[in-house]
Amino acid sequence: MVIYDGVAETGDRQGSTDCVVRNISENGAHLEFENGIALPKESMRLTIARKGRSFLARIIWWRDNFVGVTFASPYELPGSDLAERLRKSEKKKRELQRRINELIGEG
Repeated sequence: MVIYDGVAETGDRQGSTDCVVRNISENGAHLEFENGIALPKESMRLTIARKGRSFLARIIWWRDNFVGVTFASPYELPGSDLAERLRKSEKKKRELQRRINELIGEG
């Protein structure tokens, strides 16, 4: 079992809450919170610093202080510029590859 420290951001006045991330997969995770926390009913933003990733997570079950979530999108979050940066990086890569091909053809 792999365990990570995580931060759940609720997007409301409650701010963020630390959690333990257990049994993470591409599709979701099992989270453990301290007792007596208030979580949103639908979704939250889950950040796992050690993995360098954030997810839009939808709660699918909740029992005591354990929560099961599914990931809506592992790469694009509301307000995230990651997708735009990836598109720009791919464009730059294509431009550089064209330039390399030109230089090889001239040599």
